[in-house]
Amino acid sequence: MSFPHIRADRSLLRQWQWLPQRLRLPGRGLLAIPLALVVAITAACLYTPAHTHLVPLLVVAPALAASFARPRVTALFGVLAVAAMALVVVVHGWQATNNPMIQFISVSALSALVVLYCYVWRRRDRELNRVRSVAEVAQRVLLRPPPRRIGPLRIAWIYMTAEDETQIGGDLFAVARGAHAGSRVIIGDVRGKGLASIGEASVVLGAFREGAHRCATLPELVAALEDSVSRNMEQVADTAHDAGEHFTTALVIDIPDHGPEAEMINCGHPPPLLVRGHEVTVLHADSPAPPLGVNEPSALSHRTDPFTFETGDALLLYTDGVIEARSPGGVFYPLAERLASFTDSGPEALLRHIQRDLLAHTGRPPADDAALLIIERAPAPRYLHAPRITAYPRKSHRRVDAGGAPSASAPPALPPTASR
Repeated sequence: MSFPHIRADRSLLRQWQWLPQRLRLPGRGLLAIPLALVVAITAACLYTPAHTHLVPLLVVAPALAASFARPRVTALFGVLAVAAMALVVVVHGWQATNNPMIQFISVSALSALVVLYCYVWRRRDRELNRVRSVAEVAQRVLLRPPPRRIGPLRIAWIYMTAEDETQIGGDLFAVARGAHAGSRVIIGDVRGKGLASIGEASVVLGAFREGAHRCATLPELVAALEDSVSRNMEQVADTAHDAGEHFTTALVIDIPDHGPEAEMINCGHPPPLLVRGHEVTVLHADSPAPPLGVNEPSALSHRTDPFTFETGDALLLYTDGVIEARSPGGVFYPLAERLASFTDSGPEALLRHIQRDLLAHTGRPPADDAALLIIERAPAPRYLHAPRITAYPRKSHRRVDAGGAPSASAPPALPPTASR
């Protein structure tokens, strides 16, 4: 079946191949607006009495083009406006404009100023895009999103910042392999929000990544975090704009690869939620520790809180920006209650449910940084390596029918101890 209209459209596109690339931008359809203005104003000048003096309105075309077109395209509309003015003068004579030389100079000067403005604005826009791309890379390197799978754990996360154009603020989280066969997780919240708290978050994240595989026990790791925060916080904290106390709440978890036993140390952070089937349990700490940066580091002052983390269980870690999000009526977001209705979903789908529900609850973007991290203990893979296939000599294949008589097409059965 042929489609002639498709061939016609393609031939029409080929006819426009000669146009400069900048005219074939996604917003090229908008160029019809200033072009239509030039045509309409020129026609109005030609078909109305000469004393109406509509010629100065031609400068509107390059001014409008500067808002979405590049400088050369804007200059093209400026030249087109001056040419249209010359056409009106030729048709109507000098009576078409009041002080024609002043009108020519005014339209030309205004068009040149518009082109200069478009050039400066585009240059600053390119510089802003470069700075934004560098900042995005720096934020990604700092936060370093955890992999989707590490050891027997499946991981999913969402980060919502209180400031526009940023991807990281005062909330932090990371997952790293431990000194033993296991994984260690941290989620924290720096006092403050937005870009001013990134420096403090970088200290905690750097200390965690360095100590996760060096420290043999969880109390030693938390003591290393406190030591790094105590030594470096004064250098990175924004004391010029915030002279108050600087500290970081944190929740550090150690999850071994084998066995359901896990442990945590909660340093003033909201308790995690354990999802097991359709039940949601709040894991309150029996021995909570103060936030990082409040006391002097000491591994002896930290006691771990053990909990059971079995196959199929999921841990939801979050920051206070989630549970302190308010509705227009001032009601806090009930995370634990809402989570119980989403337990049938996987980690990624569960996070999307919570995010949509949180934004629907508040009715606006988050007023504080908010982070959500889900860790699920997935079933261990049955085989660590792909199974090897052993070939056997081809023999006459016989199939046994329902009556027990052999038939000639059944493959031979593999030995019960076929190598893998």
